[in-house]
Amino acid sequence: MAEVNTGDSGGGHGKHQKKRAKKASTRIDMTPMVDLAFLLLTFFVLTSTFSKPKTMEINYPADLPPDVKPPNINNALTFLLTKDNDIFYYAGEFYPKNNKDGKPETTLIKTDYSKDGLRKILLDANKPTRDKVLELEEKVKTKEIADTTFKRLANQEKGKINALTVLVKSDDKATYKNAIDVIDELNISMVGKYAIIDMMPGELEKLNEAADNNTATN
Repeated sequence: MAEVNTGDSGGGHGKHQKKRAKKASTRIDMTPMVDLAFLLLTFFVLTSTFSKPKTMEINYPADLPPDVKPPNINNALTFLLTKDNDIFYYAGEFYPKNNKDGKPETTLIKTDYSKDGLRKILLDANKPTRDKVLELEEKVKTKEIADTTFKRLANQEKGKINALTVLVKSDDKATYKNAIDVIDELNISMVGKYAIIDMMPGELEKLNEAADNNTATN
């Protein structure tokens, strides 16, 4: 609160002395303002929403026993990440040059992380599953099914044996951001079956060859 102190020191006590105006001193009490500031600070601290940590699900395949052959993967795409933000991919099984099965050598196709590159490839390959999930989303909007039912049915569609499976592999020259970008695109494209696994020696050799040819071309 403000206080005004008036002292009786203005003079003018003598008979012939001129009476001077009394001086007023003002003192402002800051205690209420400090209390208000702390109350406001406490209010905003208690009512503010702090940023929540964001997590990302990454699937890793279980290790197979040494005497067990890895199962064949149907409808699969494999993406190989390497230096200079380069990304290559191939469909189906990988067959090196002069393989014992007599299959043609696998050819790596170069793409990029743009919406017309990686995303378009995933959307086209995963179209049947994505269409089914979008149909389920419409049923949720019209309240034909509940959210819990939608999640269960969507996971079933993404996990079907003929649904798209994506394998992500990288060499020691790829960046962490490259892997995160691929996983983001997988989630946008509604791919439910994907895993990050080690690169086979034949794939690494083929990748280095493709990356060197791409560098020479540029």
